[in-house]
Amino acid sequence: MELSNLGNAAMLDFIKKMLPREDKFFDMFEAHAAKSVAAARHLRDALDGGTGMQGHIQALMKAEDEADRITDGVIDGLRKSFITPFDRADIQKLITDMDDAIDQMNKTAKAILLFEVETFEPQMVEMANDAVRMAELLAQAMPLMRNMGQNSNRLHEVTGKILAIEDEQDHRNEQGLKALIKGKAKKDAMAYIIGAEIYDHLEKVGDKFEDVAQTMSGIVVEHV
Repeated sequence: MELSNLGNAAMLDFIKKMLPREDKFFDMFEAHAAKSVAAARHLRDALDGGTGMQGHIQALMKAEDEADRITDGVIDGLRKSFITPFDRADIQKLITDMDDAIDQMNKTAKAILLFEVETFEPQMVEMANDAVRMAELLAQAMPLMRNMGQNSNRLHEVTGKILAIEDEQDHRNEQGLKALIKGKAKKDAMAYIIGAEIYDHLEKVGDKFEDVAQTMSGIVVEHV
């Protein structure tokens, strides 16, 4: 009986070694978060306008494409993995929310190109700065997810900061729209339409990071 148990245990260990490692998911989460940081920084730099804007937008789009491939890797890993670090549905929700955030940055860049915007309002730049801050906090949080029990307090602190920045961004959006109405939109209705569209895209970037923070917070609460 003991020999049989030993044989079963050895077989299980062999099977586990043949399947994707569970820490591979954390590697991919961290890689995806790094792409979000890169994309957010390029978005922020694009809003400086000038001759470098096109290059930053292209770099953002490249980061988004690379992030898509990482997302595909996570989903594929879920199909092939025998063991996952936490619930499969939570893994899928987390990587989907993360991908939505960088997708929204890409949509913002596309809107800039579509409307041929070359100069940006101060509040737009600040909202892009907020996106960088949220992306950097996300990148800080990802390694902590490897040990949620030990890092739960720090994780809640980081996700709380992301939510607070998103609140600030909402305020900047409101102030920016008011400034548009009082400024150039008085004489140019199209300026308001285009400006409001860019503000809307930037605000949605914050909304997507808020979704990521809430998903992470829920996972931590559930598994600690």
